[in-house]
Amino acid sequence: MAQESGGGFGRRSLLRGAAVGSAALALPTLSCAAPAQARSGRPGAGWGVQVGDVTTSSGLVWVRSDRPARMVVQTAATESFRNARSWTGPVLGAGTDFTGVTSLHGLPAGEQIHYRVLLADPDDPRRTGEPVAGTFRTAPEGRHADVRFHWSGDLAGQGWGINPDHGGYRIYEDMRRRNPDFFLCSGDNIYADNPITDKVTLPDGRIWRNVTTEEKAKVAETLAEFRGAFRYNLLDDNLRRFNAQVPTITQWDDHEVHNNWYPGQLLDDDRYTEKDADVLSARSLRAFSEYFPIRTLRPDGHGRVYRVVHHGPLLDVFVLDMRRYRDANSPGRQTDDTQGILGAAQLRWLKRELSRSRAVWKVIASDMPLGLVVPDGKTNFEAVAQGDPGAPLGRELQLAELLRHIKHDRITGTLWLTTDVHYTSAQHYAPERAAFKDFEPFWEFVSGPLNAGGFQPVKLDGTFGPEQPFLKAPDRANTSPAESPQNFGEIDIDGGSGELTVRLRQEGDRMLFSKTLQPGRVGQ
Repeated sequence: MAQESGGGFGRRSLLRGAAVGSAALALPTLSCAAPAQARSGRPGAGWGVQVGDVTTSSGLVWVRSDRPARMVVQTAATESFRNARSWTGPVLGAGTDFTGVTSLHGLPAGEQIHYRVLLADPDDPRRTGEPVAGTFRTAPEGRHADVRFHWSGDLAGQGWGINPDHGGYRIYEDMRRRNPDFFLCSGDNIYADNPITDKVTLPDGRIWRNVTTEEKAKVAETLAEFRGAFRYNLLDDNLRRFNAQVPTITQWDDHEVHNNWYPGQLLDDDRYTEKDADVLSARSLRAFSEYFPIRTLRPDGHGRVYRVVHHGPLLDVFVLDMRRYRDANSPGRQTDDTQGILGAAQLRWLKRELSRSRAVWKVIASDMPLGLVVPDGKTNFEAVAQGDPGAPLGRELQLAELLRHIKHDRITGTLWLTTDVHYTSAQHYAPERAAFKDFEPFWEFVSGPLNAGGFQPVKLDGTFGPEQPFLKAPDRANTSPAESPQNFGEIDIDGGSGELTVRLRQEGDRMLFSKTLQPGRVGQ
């Protein structure tokens, strides 16, 4: 999203701009501080644990150590860890910023898995730190188990960071209490281009106070600074508690690197010494791959973000990457555009995997909206739509090809989930309202932000015939989380009927909009 705004706790454990009584929120060994001190010289895991890309029988467990350590995971059916199974993971070292992932496999389907991570001295395995525990549910193998998940995006944007006076990233506690099977983060996990200062004055004179870190005092350019940006969010109690209970499916968007970036771009931004977006994106992707458990990525940043995560017979989640393979942002009036926003190879993959899927519901996790006109400067456009309501042009040509494929291959149960624009809305697309008509109706739902500035709504593009039965957005740019409640979306799939219900929610457990969709249909 084309939004901007804008410092440093680091190795010296300094905290600026937070009350002394809230200082514990910023300590990277928060929940493990006492044990780490009591067991001097033993590895600590104060950034918590998380699990990603969970299926019916597998999952990836992540941890970060404060020093070199061997990662060991124990799993069990109960919190007592009786009859626990042990999994030996990698040695965590400086090459991955002391992060690591252990792959679990052969797990029972549809069961609550309790796990704990032990960090052992690589030279003396008897010297272990305090265990860090978590839990998650594997996907159901049977057709009749209900599924619930949440989605949102946009975290610590526009200079709105962890504010202890506000309760930190409190939306994560709202989501945790609703106990979803997993959380889909639709991008902008960090704002590498938005420094976080110790305080911001709100329009009414109130002061927003941020926990700050050394790496977040400036834009991220070096690998260390990108790592620090991802590490910053794990200072929040709510997020660590959420990660210990709710698995994630994570994708990325532009602010993991720079606002509205594309491959081959040279940044016109005086804050940067390194202006090559390809160099910055490679560093960011490496840090991203170190800080999130993603099955198709390696810790060195090789591999890909786009993938399909199978969540039992009711649900497949198709995670897109609309950033790394796109063409340059432009006025979007090309009559031939094979590169588009996905790249030709990713589009072929998506068409093939959608056709292969036998899941009742096929959620397409898009890091950018389809029919919302997202500008990049005065003449260029950032997403798919470019404001011309006529026949598909530019990146719309790829979307038209995909929608045509879904119709002609009779692919049922598709819907699109996205974020990016820093408000929440629902769009229904139908050929009878569209300039391009060779597709079946479908829904797109937008949610967010998680903890970032709120923004006014953008226009709809008529090419694919959208109408907008629901919209909730601020009336001015960059409203703070103190002024504009944050948003997340919730999906419930009924195991008996197969019905899928979308609920757009606001922090504070307020439901804004609801829509129930029927299974087995090509269009809705």
